[in-house]
Amino acid sequence: MEDSSHLLTYAQRPDFKVGRATELSGKDRRFYRLLEILPGVASWGTLIGVLWMSNYKPFIAAYFIIGFAIYWVLKTAFLSYHLRYNWKRLRHHMKLDWQQMVERFEFGHMYQLIVLPFYEEGEEIVNATLQSIADTRYDKKSILIVLASEERAGESAQKVAIAMKEKWGSSFGSFLVTTHPKNVPGEMAGKGSNAAYAAEQARTILLDPHGIRYNHVLVSIFDIDTVLYPEYFNCLIWHFMTAPNPLKTSFQPVPIFNNNIWEAPAVARVVAMSSTFWEMVQQERPERMATFSSHSVSFQALYEVGYWQSNMVSEDSRIYWNLLFANDGVYDVVPLSYPVSMDANAAPTLWGTVKNVYRQHQRWTYGVENFCYIIFHFTKNKKIPLRKKITVGFQQAEGYWSLVTNPIMLFILGWAPIFLGTQEFHQTVLSYNLPIMVRDLLALAMFGLVISSIISLTMLPPRPKEKSRLKYIVLAVQWVLVPATMIIFSAIPGLHSQTRLMLGKYMGFWVTPKTRT
Repeated sequence: MEDSSHLLTYAQRPDFKVGRATELSGKDRRFYRLLEILPGVASWGTLIGVLWMSNYKPFIAAYFIIGFAIYWVLKTAFLSYHLRYNWKRLRHHMKLDWQQMVERFEFGHMYQLIVLPFYEEGEEIVNATLQSIADTRYDKKSILIVLASEERAGESAQKVAIAMKEKWGSSFGSFLVTTHPKNVPGEMAGKGSNAAYAAEQARTILLDPHGIRYNHVLVSIFDIDTVLYPEYFNCLIWHFMTAPNPLKTSFQPVPIFNNNIWEAPAVARVVAMSSTFWEMVQQERPERMATFSSHSVSFQALYEVGYWQSNMVSEDSRIYWNLLFANDGVYDVVPLSYPVSMDANAAPTLWGTVKNVYRQHQRWTYGVENFCYIIFHFTKNKKIPLRKKITVGFQQAEGYWSLVTNPIMLFILGWAPIFLGTQEFHQTVLSYNLPIMVRDLLALAMFGLVISSIISLTMLPPRPKEKSRLKYIVLAVQWVLVPATMIIFSAIPGLHSQTRLMLGKYMGFWVTPKTRT
C-alpha cells in the first residue's frame, strides 16, 4: 500500500481551489469567465438553433430531429443495458457475506472516520443514521464518528448534537461533535465548508493525539439522512484492500432514495428513483464517474488536498477533480455496487415538494461549475496525458449539454417544424410523417420505462401495514410521468443553472429540507 506523506506540489497552487472567475485575475480570470459562459451559450444556441431551423430550414430541422430521435432510442437501450447489469450486480453484492470475505485481509489497523454534516435536521433523522451505523457488522471501536453541526443553525442543532452524543457516544471508538463557525471569510455556507472544518478538527483532536496514521483511516462522508446497510464497511474495506492504488482511489456506493418512498408524492418518487438509476448506470462506467453525495476516501488523500472545497456548491464531485489534478491524472473512483439509503425529496404539501425537488436539482445541475474547473486545470497541468484531457473534456461537455437540451428537443421542439415550417414544407410527405416517426421512436424509447418500473419495485423497502397492496400498481404506473419530470426537474433547472453561471449570477448552497411522516 503506497504511503504518499508529502504535500502534492500541484495542490499548493494558489488557483488549485478556485471556485469562480472572480477569485482570479488577469488572463486567468478572463479565460475562466469564458469557460463559465460556454455551457449556457451551447445549450441556448442549440435550442434556439432548432427553432430557427424549424422556421427557416424546416427540412434540415426535420431530418435533424428524426436523426436525434434515433440517437435517443439507441442511447436509451445503451443506458437500460447498464442499468439492468448494475441491478444484477447490486443484488448479488447484497447477498454476499462481506464480513467473511474480508477475513483474509489484515485490516485491524484501519479506522473508519464517519463525517456527518447536518444543519437543521431533527433528532429522528440523525438518530436513524447513527442507529444504522451501530447496526453494521463491523468493529465499532474502529469507527470514529464526527457529527458536524453548524453555528448558524442555532441552539436547536446543538441540542440535537448533545443528545446524540449522550445516546451514542459509548457505542463507537470515538464520538466528536464539531461546530462550524458562521461567516468565515472566503467560505460559502454549506456542506463543503462544514465537512472541511470537521475533518481538520478530527485530525487535530482524534488522529494526531493518538498517533493514528492518515493512510490507516478511511473517511466516509454521508448526508445526514443516509441509512447504511449492515455490510457497508466490510464491502468498503474489501474494495479498499483489493484496489490497485487504494490511496489514490475514492469509493462510491449507490444512493437509493427510498427511506420515505412510501410516503412521498408520485413526482418525488419518480425523480428520486430516476436519480438512483442514473447513479447505477454510472457505476457500470467508472471511467465517467466522479464522487457524488455519500462517498469514501483515504484521509491521506483528503489531507493532501486540504479536504473538500469551501467556496462552491458541488463539493461532493469537486473533491474528485481536486484529487485527480493533485495526482496528475492518476486517480480513480471505484464503484461499490452496494447501496446506502437516503430520503426522497418530499415536503408536507405537493407544491412544496415540487419547489424543493426543483431547487435540489438546480443545485445538482449547478455542478456545471466543475466543467470550468476541469478545462481550466487541463490547461495548467502538463503532466496529464493529452488523450485523457480530450476524452474527459468531451465527456463533461457532452454530459452537461445533453442534460439540458435532449429532453426539450425530444418532447417539445421535436414538433417545431410542424408548427413553424413553411407552406412548402407542409405540403410534403416528410411533414406528414414527421410527427408519426417521432411519436413511434419515442414510444420505442419509452419501452425502457417498463424495465425501470420493474426494477424500481424490487428496490422498495418493506410495505408499511397501513399501505394497501394496490399501491404497487400506482408505483409501477407512475413512470409515465418521466417525460414531464425530465423536462421540469432536469432540463429546466439545468438550463437555469447554466444561465446563472453564464450571466455571473453565482449560486449559493441550498440545504435540502428533510421531511418524514
